Amino acid sequence: MRRAEIKDGKILIDGQAQQIISGAIHYFRVHPALWDDRLDKAVAFGLNTIETYIPWNLHEPHPGEYCFSGLADLESFIEKVQNHGLYLILRPGPYICAEWDNGGFPGWLMAIPGMQLRRMNQPYLDAVTRYYDVLLPKLEKWMYPNGGPVIMMQVENEYGSFGHDKEYLKYISDLYCKHNLNVPQFTSDGAYGHYILGGILPGAMAAMNFGSRSEEAFRNARRIRPEGPDFCMEFWNGWFDHWGEPHHKHDEAQMESVAKELESMLSSGANVNFYMFHGGTNFGFYNGANGNFGNQYNPTVTSYDYDCPLCEYGDPTPKYYKFRDVIAKCTGKKLDSVVKPVKKICPADVELKESAAVLDNLEVLAAVSGNEWTPPTMEQIGENFGFIHYSTRLDGPFLPVSVCGYQECLRLIEVNDFAQVWLDGTYLGNRWRDEGMNEFKLPEIPPEGARLDILVENCGRINYGPQVGRDFKGILNGVALEMQYRFGWDYNMLPMSELSGLKYNAFADQPAVFHRGYFDVDEVGEAFLRRPGVKGLVWVNGFNLGRYWEKGPVETLYIPSPVLKKGRNEIIVLELEKLHSATLTFSPEHLLG
Repeated sequence: MRRAEIKDGKILIDGQAQQIISGAIHYFRVHPALWDDRLDKAVAFGLNTIETYIPWNLHEPHPGEYCFSGLADLESFIEKVQNHGLYLILRPGPYICAEWDNGGFPGWLMAIPGMQLRRMNQPYLDAVTRYYDVLLPKLEKWMYPNGGPVIMMQVENEYGSFGHDKEYLKYISDLYCKHNLNVPQFTSDGAYGHYILGGILPGAMAAMNFGSRSEEAFRNARRIRPEGPDFCMEFWNGWFDHWGEPHHKHDEAQMESVAKELESMLSSGANVNFYMFHGGTNFGFYNGANGNFGNQYNPTVTSYDYDCPLCEYGDPTPKYYKFRDVIAKCTGKKLDSVVKPVKKICPADVELKESAAVLDNLEVLAAVSGNEWTPPTMEQIGENFGFIHYSTRLDGPFLPVSVCGYQECLRLIEVNDFAQVWLDGTYLGNRWRDEGMNEFKLPEIPPEGARLDILVENCGRINYGPQVGRDFKGILNGVALEMQYRFGWDYNMLPMSELSGLKYNAFADQPAVFHRGYFDVDEVGEAFLRRPGVKGLVWVNGFNLGRYWEKGPVETLYIPSPVLKKGRNEIIVLELEKLHSATLTFSPEHLLG
């Protein structure tokens, strides 16, 4: 009979002690057609296990509406893991952090009355239970005792970094048992003091998350949970990037230090999970952000390369071979095969010849429209991602400063995250969320009044710390002329998920405009588009590659080979400010800054 268990300080598979050497691959950050390639390279690297989170907001985008296809085809990924002879560790949250929007929580969850996340709060528990009653039955057949590859399930995620509600942790654990997920449970937390004490749960293995000083980390854990086993569930062998910061990249000395830490753990018999083995990409709008106090807000870039063994587009890095040598040394396995790099192409330049303004296509783009006295947030209208448009009329006349000696000021009272403003079609500029009152000086308004349009981009919800579940998107506290609130607003929620109905005209490089072009390829491969302009997004053949921004560090957007097709390919750029040129260019290599 197949069984996975933790006994006498060891992980036992069918009664035999097994040292777990695992690597994180998030199925939702890799194009499904490339899962086999990444798993092949995991086997060649010497892994015996894969670890992945399960993001709630991907699988339940709207209340009671579930998605398990495309990037969300979890069961297909599990099956591929098994077909590669690998074990699997699942981390279903419901909170996952992961530099993923809202730590995996759906945006609509935040607007439920009385909602308080990650604690014994009835509205929250009700929502979690409904979701798990759909998700967890899909996992039962994949448990190791039932013939599948899953050998462990995590309870919550780094809970000791957030709270100290053991009743809540047990509630999540009991839901696993209710759905017959008959494998060992574990928690994982930072390796110090209150993190461990807050996150552990009786009956669940206590794993630690760290990037260095492993002996100290395991010693700290043993003081509280002496039964073991030693397990680093997140061995941070790289790091992620925020917009406007340098790209994280280990030099030779740092890489050597990480390799020595890995050897120390493996040679001592400890279990290790590389976070990440292969990072992948924050496609579309799924990137998260960091920020805890005041105006701190740092969204994560589109790339989730993570400076890890397998780079964003699937090539082995120097870390791949350095760490693989350590695994071979510590396990006695022969791991010396050459891993071929992926095929790369560099398409010809693309001329953008037609454009479609967002404000001229609201009826096409809007998923939800309505009217409220005060501007609602995305969450209040039940949506998660994209943009929200607000419109109202300002009455006149407003006199220019040259006549009255005073110029009226429009104020967006707390806006998240990137706002653009037009008055009767004239662009007044943009504001970022950290700019206080977000003031706009108004020009003269005629007696008949003028239309005010405001477009707000959700740039990613905070995914770690006390602000998770509190980072509402849109205009949070109204719009005022000086201190006079304006009421009566039309709104349109623009998820940008369907662009086929856009009405194009001649090319025009203006703010908040879609631009379309076409390019041909003779062969398919991984491709890299150079940043087209100041700030925006790109779609290729309908697939949302994600965001770009001149703040860097990322200079190119990764186009997965399965997105391309031989022959003609469509590319759409939504530039929010100004293009660099009407000609798009590609790079022969990925430029992360």
